[in-house]
Amino acid sequence: MPAFKKLRGQAGQGLAEYALILALIAIAAVLALLFLSGTIQSILSIIGKRL
Repeated sequence: MPAFKKLRGQAGQGLAEYALILALIAIAAVLALLFLSGTIQSILSIIGKRL
């Protein structure tokens, strides 16, 4: 039984690490979009005008 409890604790820890990594990636993506929104908007405007 002690080995099973240890394995469950490690699985929970791994899941928490994945969730933390996903949260950090999501935050980085939102920040990148905030900083690049003006550039993206101007590029899309140029493309729209050319169509």
